[in-house]
Formats: sequence, structure tokens, C-alpha cells
Amino acid sequence: MNLTGIITEYNPFHLGHKYHLEKAIEDTNADGIVSVMSGNFMQRGNPAIIDKYNRAKMAVLNGVDLVLELPLVYSLSSAENFAYGGVKLLNSLNCIDNIYFGSESGKIEDLISIAQILKDEPKNYKDRLKIELDKGLPFHTARLNALNSLLLFSNISEILSSSNNILAIEYIKALLKLDSNIKPFTLKREGSNYNDISLSKTFSSATSIRETLKDNFDVNIIKNSIPTESLKVITELNEKNYNFVFEESLFPFLKYKLLTNAESIKSISDVSEGLDNKILKEIINCNSLKELILKSKSKRYTYTKISRILSKVFIGFENFPIEAIQTSDITYIRPLAFNEKGAKILKSIKENSEINILTKIPRHISNNMLQLDLQGTKAYSLLNNSISPMEDYFKTPYIYRRI
Repeated sequence: MNLTGIITEYNPFHLGHKYHLEKAIEDTNADGIVSVMSGNFMQRGNPAIIDKYNRAKMAVLNGVDLVLELPLVYSLSSAENFAYGGVKLLNSLNCIDNIYFGSESGKIEDLISIAQILKDEPKNYKDRLKIELDKGLPFHTARLNALNSLLLFSNISEILSSSNNILAIEYIKALLKLDSNIKPFTLKREGSNYNDISLSKTFSSATSIRETLKDNFDVNIIKNSIPTESLKVITELNEKNYNFVFEESLFPFLKYKLLTNAESIKSISDVSEGLDNKILKEIINCNSLKELILKSKSKRYTYTKISRILSKVFIGFENFPIEAIQTSDITYIRPLAFNEKGAKILKSIKENSEINILTKIPRHISNNMLQLDLQGTKAYSLLNNSISPMEDYFKTPYIYRRI
């Protein structure tokens, strides 16, 4: 089989995701699609509106063949680590031929050229970068000038200022670092930007869908923005009084933890330069997560970065050797959902890879990466009372069998 991997969040699965999936199949001539999907916490620091099992179910109903969970240590991380973790997992399967991702550029050759230089850091690049930094320029400006001196195309500034381009470059860098044989493909992004908060007439962003539901939870409002299969899952959950999660629900738990255990934030690896003291000072009088982040952000610490840090504190990252986990091998995969073709892909993975396929969690766990995943579910269950803290132990993958 010619298999294509995609790295996703599906928070929730919308029409833009459906288009991306269909183009992935078409452009790579794929016989099967494997999605590596974030679990209950997203790369930008927010908890998922719907738990990982139901989001994986939506993905399979919409045409993904196999959904594997991206370990939490990567899903709640910088773009570089998020991309590296997803690519490393796909590469470890030993059966993935292609990777397909969106970008504002849509030009894979340009993205590869930039990724190659940033990965190799050749002498002429480092020399030029030093010259630019010696002028007192910010790093991102110095890097841009250095790249402009080496590359022939003129829109590097535009490429490096767009979020999906940056992520695309990180995917390619990861492939190069791993010396992977997986071939990269990109799709030019259409429709809303990821952070647009209003629904679009073309492809609405996941952010706009969540914001719309937060203000008025009426699934009919979003019916033109998500596929029928996604609408059906969300409607069924709503009828069962499912506890859809929005990021502000995290705040009271976070405030309690920081007020009673100030040391927890000091042990988060991303925190430096007094950010912990700033957050601890501001949270005393803050009444919302948004207010806390806005009062704590700076040029160095963006809204997204602080959001990730606060989610890590909430989950309990301070209790794990995060840097050691990130650099360790991925020794297991966790299928969340698959169809009949996905079952065949799992069989191929078992035959071609030494990776452990976990459909049930063992009682005794020594793997820190897996322990952190389980910790994430326990933390998420505080935000979503439809989910048990022990969900990972008794929940089995959703299997879609076409009648």
C-alpha cells in the first residue's frame, strides 16, 4: 500500500480538514491515510473541545483510515517539537511513504530550501547570521536577512511570517534530521486563518467554530462549516448532555494550584526570566484565563507560549523529566480509531516495525512518555465530566465497519 501520513488536531473536524484529506489522497495517490492526532490538549495550549476518542471517531467517519495519538509531550509543545514528534512517530511505523500538510505558500521546493539551510546551518549562513546579529537586530530579522542572502526567491519574509508555513518547514526539518524516506507534499491553504474567530463562507477555522459554540451552543449554527459526519457526532454528544470543553474552564483549577503550590510553575522548563513571578503576581487578582495571559505576555512570551505553560502546570508537567522524554525513542503507538483498511495498516505496522501497539494500557507502567499521556487524561477529566480519569484503561479504539 502507498500510505500517506498527516499530523492533525481536528478540534473539531471541519470542512477544511475534509478538503485537506481528499487532496492528500488525490495528490499522493494514497491507498490509505494515517493520522497522528493530538490527544486532549492542543499545540497552542488549549484543551480540546471534544475528547480524543470522539474526535478520532469523527476523523474515521470522514475518511481517515487510522488515527494514532500523538504523545502529550509533543502535542503540548512548540511548533518544532510538535512537528518533530509527529514525524518521528510516522517514521517509526516503517510503512509510511508520504506526509501531507497545508501551507500558505503551497510551494514545496521553497519550503524544502529554507528547511535545509535551517537544519544544516552551513558556514555561509552562520557567518551572515552573525553579521546581522552584530548589528543589534532581533534574531528573527537577522535570520531572515541571512536567508535572503543565500536564497534566490524574494518572498522569504512572507513565508516565515505565516503559521502554517513555519509548521511546514518544521515538518521538513524533522524529515531531514531523521534521514527519513518519507516524501513531503503540501497543499496551499484556503479559507480562514487558524485564529479567525468568525465563521467563513468557504472554510471556517476550528477556532471560529469553537468560538461560535462557546457563545451559543447550537449545532445548527455550524452545520455549514463541518461535514455531515462531524455534525452527527456532535449532535449525538449534545443530546447526551456531553460536557464540551472551552479553555476558560481550566482557570479555577489552575488558580487554585498556583495559589497553593507556587513551586509548580518554577519547574516548567519553558519558564525563565522571571515569568513565573509575573504569573504568580498577576493571578491573585485575575478572574479569567484570558486576563491572566494578556497581563503576563510580552515580546518574548507570546499568548500561545504562556497558554502552553499554564496547561503544563495544570496537568503536572513539573513531575516528569520532560526534556529526557522528548529526546527518547517512541516505543509505542496508541490507536484511537480505525476502519477495516486501518486494521490492515496496523497489521503492516506490526510486521514492519518493532513499535508496540497499545490497544489496552498495562497496569504497571515504567514508560514516562506513556505515564504523561495518562496524566493528561486525568487532568482533562477535571474539565470534562463526561470523561473518566481512568478512560485510557478501559476505552478501546473506535472501529468503523462499513455495512
